[in-house]
Amino acid sequence: MVGDVLASTILCEHVKIHFPSSQVHYLINENTKAVVEGNPYIDQTIIFLNTYKKNKLAFLGFLKTISTNHYDVVIDVYCKLESNLISLFSGSSLKVSYRKWYSSFIYNHLLERSTNNNTALGWAMENRLLLLSPIISKLQIPNLSPKIHLCQEETAKAKETLVKNEICSKKSIIMIGIQGSCPSKSYPLDYLAQVIDSINENFEVTLLVNYIPTQKDKLQDLLSLCSEKSRVAIREEVFGVDLRSFIGLLSQCDGYIGNEGGASNISKALGIPNFSIFSPWISKKAWLTFNINSANRGVHLADYEPNIGKIPRKSLKKNAQDLYRRFQPELFKKDLLKFIEQEIFPHK
Repeated sequence: MVGDVLASTILCEHVKIHFPSSQVHYLINENTKAVVEGNPYIDQTIIFLNTYKKNKLAFLGFLKTISTNHYDVVIDVYCKLESNLISLFSGSSLKVSYRKWYSSFIYNHLLERSTNNNTALGWAMENRLLLLSPIISKLQIPNLSPKIHLCQEETAKAKETLVKNEICSKKSIIMIGIQGSCPSKSYPLDYLAQVIDSINENFEVTLLVNYIPTQKDKLQDLLSLCSEKSRVAIREEVFGVDLRSFIGLLSQCDGYIGNEGGASNISKALGIPNFSIFSPWISKKAWLTFNINSANRGVHLADYEPNIGKIPRKSLKKNAQDLYRRFQPELFKKDLLKFIEQEIFPHK
């Protein structure tokens, strides 16, 4: 997923900082390439094609290609069947991953995941940094955060898009994330409409929306639920036609508000203030990363119903839609408006 791939780029950067002459190869799914383009700490991006999951012969051919690179170190953040086999075929004498019942057959450095309840980095970051411990005893920059690297042309194109559409940069521009990566990670549209109406009742803003053409129906459903003022504020005609162009547009925004996931993690990597609405089954301890920074905020149903934290993750995911109905916008309305007032408007 986009957020996972982006988070793991910190491993590449740390390796380059400590071993400047090293060659760093980064293996990722093909749909996530946009978040690592231009990253100066990655020497080669290796793409895991979707066809490898369906075609065993194609996957075997890919594994043989991996074996010809003669890696010295393999760090497996994924630690599932495909990455297990890739690690095995790498031929590396030093293979690092997480401790699982099957992992001892492949890896010689196995680490337990963090359960630090006072985490400021977020478990997602802490667990990744743990994987560096077999090769780096002490990190030079322990609080390093993921970054997205846009070139001047991409930034200029995003600015040009706003100018062409007469979007004034003097008014705060907020990107709204309307859909998560799946229904169980998507805040109900009628509740999201209430969130958008609250924003427009209290602030004069321009709203862009993170969506792709195949989600046009969802956008129209959302617009039908919003107030007239909100519909005027939403510039639906301005959107990223692909992930990289979306990143360019987001870089010109003053804030991101919406579902926690790839878009919220991209906003952090761009240094854009973000307010994430967590799915009931996603761990806030893991993915509210760098929470010591007040520009990175998030809300979870468990913030208001602490007993949610005692329910098994599988049960939370299974009942996500019902739990979302309990996560009413009024619960976090004050927090949201305070975030906008403190983190978005002071920049204007």
